[in-house]
Amino acid sequence: MSPAFAQGQNVAPAAPEARAATLVARMTREEKISQLVNAAPAIPRLGIPAYEWWNEGLHGIARNGHATVFPQAVALAATWNRDLIQQVGTVVSTEARAKFNLAGGPGKDHRRYEGLTIWSPNINIFRDPRWGRGQETYGEDPYLTGQLGVAFVRGLQGADPPHPRTIATPKHFAVHSGPEPGRHGFSVAVSPHDLEATYTPAFRAAVIEGGAGSVMCAYNALHGTPACAAEWLLDGRLRGDWGFTGYVVSDCDAVSDMTAFHYFRPDNAASAAAALQAGLDLNCGSAYRALGEALARGDIAEALLDRALVRLFTARYRLGELDPQQPDPYAALGAADIDSPAHRALALQAAVQSMVLLKNDGDTLPLRPETRIAVIGPNADALAVLEANYQGTSRDPVTPLRGLRERFGDARVRYAQGAPLAAGVPTTIPETALRHGDATGLKGEYFANPDLRGTPALVRQDRVVGFNWDRVAPADGLPRSGYSVRWTGKLLPPGPGEYTLAVRMARCFDCSGHDPVRLYVDDRLVMAGDANGKRTTAVAHDTGEQSLETVLRFDDTRPRNIRLELEHRGEDQGLRLEWIAPPEPQLAEAERAVAQADTVVAFVGLSPDVEGEALQIDVPGFDGGDRNDIALPAPQRALLERAKASGKPLVVVLMSGSAVALTWAQQHADAILAAWYPGQAGGTAIARVLAGDDNPGGRLPVTFYRSTRDLPPYVSYDMKGRTYRYFTGKPLYPFGHGLAYTQFAYEEPRLSISALKAGDTLRVSARVRNAGARAGDEVVQVYLEYPDRPLSPRRALVDFARVSLQPGESRELNFELDARRLSDVDRAGKRAVMPGDYRVFVGGGQPGTTAPGGMGAFSITGEVTLPR
Repeated sequence: MSPAFAQGQNVAPAAPEARAATLVARMTREEKISQLVNAAPAIPRLGIPAYEWWNEGLHGIARNGHATVFPQAVALAATWNRDLIQQVGTVVSTEARAKFNLAGGPGKDHRRYEGLTIWSPNINIFRDPRWGRGQETYGEDPYLTGQLGVAFVRGLQGADPPHPRTIATPKHFAVHSGPEPGRHGFSVAVSPHDLEATYTPAFRAAVIEGGAGSVMCAYNALHGTPACAAEWLLDGRLRGDWGFTGYVVSDCDAVSDMTAFHYFRPDNAASAAAALQAGLDLNCGSAYRALGEALARGDIAEALLDRALVRLFTARYRLGELDPQQPDPYAALGAADIDSPAHRALALQAAVQSMVLLKNDGDTLPLRPETRIAVIGPNADALAVLEANYQGTSRDPVTPLRGLRERFGDARVRYAQGAPLAAGVPTTIPETALRHGDATGLKGEYFANPDLRGTPALVRQDRVVGFNWDRVAPADGLPRSGYSVRWTGKLLPPGPGEYTLAVRMARCFDCSGHDPVRLYVDDRLVMAGDANGKRTTAVAHDTGEQSLETVLRFDDTRPRNIRLELEHRGEDQGLRLEWIAPPEPQLAEAERAVAQADTVVAFVGLSPDVEGEALQIDVPGFDGGDRNDIALPAPQRALLERAKASGKPLVVVLMSGSAVALTWAQQHADAILAAWYPGQAGGTAIARVLAGDDNPGGRLPVTFYRSTRDLPPYVSYDMKGRTYRYFTGKPLYPFGHGLAYTQFAYEEPRLSISALKAGDTLRVSARVRNAGARAGDEVVQVYLEYPDRPLSPRRALVDFARVSLQPGESRELNFELDARRLSDVDRAGKRAVMPGDYRVFVGGGQPGTTAPGGMGAFSITGEVTLPR
């Protein structure tokens, strides 16, 4: 405990708020300002350690070495399992505490990604499948998003509110979901109806039901006022209407954006003053350092600094970060609690539960044990599609190719990459094109120095060169920084033509120097650069911050000598050796694999390389991390067509963070499985589901549309025509859809009353039975259908439950629909329970689809207005 706040042995410490106020009162003005940014420095005279507020835990602790990597958030949403999501949040916060303790624990300085303030979950509504960051959300529905957000927040913070394990930060408040290229300066014209009906309910739930200790405000403006300076939003809706008592943090550089892109104020001092006045406590960035100038000009009073600081230091005291709690319930957490066997088992369980079977003609799936499988597609053996974005580093990631080999045996699996993700997008050079001696892959020589000197500390065969080494050593016995690697072997072109060779590296922000990389083909230097994307020779082509490329022509398939050298002096690193191969040779290679198989399993879709946050990518179909076409990219479509021409059963496994218009596959493929970005155990989970070891039970948290033409303009935030609640067309696959290897049957739902007084609770009971021959999970979904009113949704999810049933087993489920779930929103944004005739559907999907279920009717008399 710091000397300034030491208590007598028999005197209980004061409440966190009182301690925070006492501490803030002792600070100078300069010290106060220094503590209002994410990288808060130490104040030794007050016993305050340095603290970096920025930490990420979207689906596992991110960017701080090895951690359990769970399925991406949209995949977690596909489980429709509150309890599972809370367990995942518990693991994330447990591993955060363990890493915090390993970095020194309470009272010590903590740098970025070592703290206890987690900037997750992302509960923005995935209103449009073109948004690249939609993968980080829980889908398109306000109720589902809110319920899963509450579960994750509770998992992160734990069951002891005075002593949270970590503090959760739901984001980005509010009305934020792309476009990515314009995110720093666009203004949303959102109607009062859509704000209340769609964009704020999940945040309300996370704050009121989940008890979130922090909220992050968004980059965008609402009606011309930046969200981080919107007093009506932060101090009005959040603190006033919802009773929020925690702290608000900005998205990074959002306050500077108010000056540079929104032109909201003429300088950062004025922008900082406006944000602080509105209720923004912590600035991620540097703009709040201009608060001294704002104070000198009289733009704000010093009391506003104190208000924000008391909120921030209250959080630090609650966490026990400033000094040890007595007793500290988390002090024993350490290395054994990071990626433990139990955590790995939960990652596999989450991946299995996230699988959504979209189509299954006849008996295509499960695959027979003796079947010979051709595994094709750019996502079959790609690390990035397991880990997604905002990710940790997996200790032992299982790609789909590896998972199928382990489940069915190496001898029964043939593999060919077959196509890139999209035209112009490099893909990791596959094992089929790399050899060293008689072995697949390249020989890797790893040196415990950054200069390739002396004898290697480790020599091993690397099947591919595709690694995430963020704050980890490449292998046991090597340092995390100051190492070097030489890979050597043969490159086997599948056919003549023009090849783009690329080396993609994690950008090195903390390097003491640059990380040179060199690529030799047939002993000729063809590429050289460093990890910050800077060329050091004229032979390399710089395509952006993270990739070096060169173009070579091979006139034949003769093996070429290849050597790749990396000299690593920094800390944050990862490296992939990639290519863009000529299309026809890759397709021909896939044909040869298919010819040796009984069934084709094609792993297609997207990747965090093409959809994500503010990406530097501009190729057909993609724009800065977003998509401008939701169809499967043309090279992958060509691969599927070539495979189907064989006449053999075609199973399509879609790996993506969002909906893809699989119109051709729906017509021609024999089975389709949505596997998302499934985390470290994704390959095992996919193999288990394809083999029938586990029955797929996931359901879609988003609508799959047939075409980009079905969508309203991307820049519009009007909900008309968006999501299952307002879309009047015919989707390819509806929200809530999912098949299984068994069938479920429902009895008609029973309602507690047929005429309900506004404000009362409606109780709904329904019995569901497993009518098939296999055990399986059913997601029971409850939808409300409204009277014919102009702005009412077509229907809305109001409850759900995931249940496991043995063959022939049935279960009675009871749902209580309170006033808020029976409410609607008018044009002015008023939420009320309104009179009229309603229907409630209980079943395995939406009413009006092929999902089994039953409908009940009731009426509401009177009207009751509800709080915002």
